[in-house]
Amino acid sequence: MASGVTSAIRAVSALGTPPFQTLDPFLFCVYHKDQYPPGNSRMEAPRVGNGADFDPSAPYRMYHGDRIPGFPQHPHRGFETITATMEGVIDHTDSMGNGGRYGDGDLQWMTAGGGVVHGEMFPLVNQTSDNPTRFFQIWLNLPAKNKMCEPSFKMHWAQQVNKVTRDDGSSLTLFAGEYKGLNGEVPPPNSWAADPSNEVSIYHITLPPNSKIKIPSTATESVNRTLYMIEGTEGVIDGVSFKSKVYAVIDPSKALTLSNPPTSSSSTEFLVLSGVAISEPVAQRGPFVMNTQSEIMQAFRDYQSTQFGGWPWPEDAMVFEKEKGRFAFFDGVESTPDDVEGKRREGISKAGEL
Repeated sequence: MASGVTSAIRAVSALGTPPFQTLDPFLFCVYHKDQYPPGNSRMEAPRVGNGADFDPSAPYRMYHGDRIPGFPQHPHRGFETITATMEGVIDHTDSMGNGGRYGDGDLQWMTAGGGVVHGEMFPLVNQTSDNPTRFFQIWLNLPAKNKMCEPSFKMHWAQQVNKVTRDDGSSLTLFAGEYKGLNGEVPPPNSWAADPSNEVSIYHITLPPNSKIKIPSTATESVNRTLYMIEGTEGVIDGVSFKSKVYAVIDPSKALTLSNPPTSSSSTEFLVLSGVAISEPVAQRGPFVMNTQSEIMQAFRDYQSTQFGGWPWPEDAMVFEKEKGRFAFFDGVESTPDDVEGKRREGISKAGEL
């Protein structure tokens, strides 16, 4: 780094095991990476889960699933779940009667609001080959005024998720927000991200050896920006080289250059989260996030008495038939990726332009 130039890195530490550290307005961040084997005719794994299988050293995890990995029905209130996929498929069902199968680059955005029950299962749809699964699940907080809003569900198919590709092979997938004039898909209406002035962005960046990309500064000083090096053996963050996976807090007032040197033996991947802080008290217990402990206790009482509308599906760990393909069923209407127009725009920039 040149003399007199101040680094954009405010703090850095080892990445550790998920869930990763987050800053307001984000509550939770997990990078799921599972090398699931071929499934049987019922899309099941060859072993039975123990109900809480999160072993980070295993090639794959069953999580709370029994024979199919995943998370059977469970409640949420007071925030949003953003599930950004790279590989594999996820079967979604919820207490509003919505459902779907998505993955391979799709993005699902669910506003829990006043209360929703949902399940997320990972059926092993391939019987003759492995079922690798990679995705981020990110929890984005809701401000107090929207915590009890109506739940909502939005699917952004892979061809709607904008992407920047540079001629050195680097790429930035824009799961949310804005990048140099390229916009992500519209968030749900009550989301903190629905107001552009909150500058919520989610970037997934892939850098092959000898490539780089630049992240512009934000317009608002109250933005919190964090960075996660999730893949690779070497990465350079604003001129500082790292040879292990790291978590960094970034100064959003400074532009940030990320690179992978020519000596690197593999691609390096980063997740970057940014957003204006909500700056309200956070009370969290399990699946509920409110502003006070009394509101948390009310959430438990409400769930016990109403089940947030009940569970309309025949199984707690609901999956769809193997041949179904990717689809979304929302408000009584089924759609598939074929029903939407192609990508609105894919940005391509030259190596010298970053």
